[in-house]
Amino acid sequence: MQVREALSPATFIGVRGGDIISFGSGQPDLPPPPEAYRVLGDYREFKYGLIQGTADLREALADRYPDATADSFVITNGASEALDLALRLIGRTCAAGRRRVLMARPYYYSYPPMVEYAGLEPVYTDTVDGRIDLADFAAKVNDCAAVIVNSPANPTGRVQPAETLQRIEELTRDLGIYLLSDAVYKDLVYVSDTHTLAGPHVITIDSFSKTYAMCGYRIGYLWSEDARFVQGIVEMKTHTSMNTGILGQRMALAALGAPASYIEDQLVIWRQRRDLIYAGLSDLGLDLWKPEGAFYVLPKVEDPYRFVSDLFERHQVITYLGEWFGAPDRVRLSYALDSDKIEAGLERIGSYLARR
Repeated sequence: MQVREALSPATFIGVRGGDIISFGSGQPDLPPPPEAYRVLGDYREFKYGLIQGTADLREALADRYPDATADSFVITNGASEALDLALRLIGRTCAAGRRRVLMARPYYYSYPPMVEYAGLEPVYTDTVDGRIDLADFAAKVNDCAAVIVNSPANPTGRVQPAETLQRIEELTRDLGIYLLSDAVYKDLVYVSDTHTLAGPHVITIDSFSKTYAMCGYRIGYLWSEDARFVQGIVEMKTHTSMNTGILGQRMALAALGAPASYIEDQLVIWRQRRDLIYAGLSDLGLDLWKPEGAFYVLPKVEDPYRFVSDLFERHQVITYLGEWFGAPDRVRLSYALDSDKIEAGLERIGSYLARR
């Protein structure tokens, strides 16, 4: 029991150095595009910025989405602030009898607390092998205020099939329910069967953290065709965090100017790492899904608490408890580290499993 009480995401976030191999971090180890670095040489702006975000960054983003304008966007402190503000606004405006937010389980571990912080109630549709069960989804969605969909997903690495996403899009539209599309991994996809959620009821949330490896600069954004919703977000942000860091926004704008080969080349690396860790864990006898996007695997293990704590304390390997993500019989590993470290980490996991 003592070990169980001691383990939390905060135990491992930011832990590095020495002989530690971390499969915990959800941040790319690959560099941002050179275009982003070049901003730093002559940057001299230190004043407050527009609450909604710099106009040039919002205009550049609008060029990438159909039916979008610069006024459709709010630049936020990472995707987390965008999701937090969206949920709080929904919590303030939804009908009294509709205070539930539906999400697939396993889920990103911050979803339930953020929903609760907004005064809403998290409810879950359990997945089948990491895929949303449409029948279960349809049975639970009717009295909800909002739905959160994360595809590609953290922690499963699953990409929901296009047919599933289209049906969710239709159901939420017909019921007048907000559909929060957490699309931060949209550019890290290894399959072709996918669909971009769209419509006046869809709130798209994205960031520069994963695609452009700029986690620490905390540049995310929210966009929607619903002008009233967007202005509600701006009003809330005015009285909370105010403007998002303007240096980070300038770097994000420069990153958008990187050639398409930047993302294509990184995707090759992610796919190679995906294949390496999937094959390695499978060879060790672990049961897991092959990721179709993002950079996570979620193998099933015996006694996950012991697995995570012993690997860290005895083998200097960081993994995350699946329980934090609604998957108590599994552990999550990120493969956002170079292949040599993945191989070394797999050797340590193999050594641990052989001695259990």
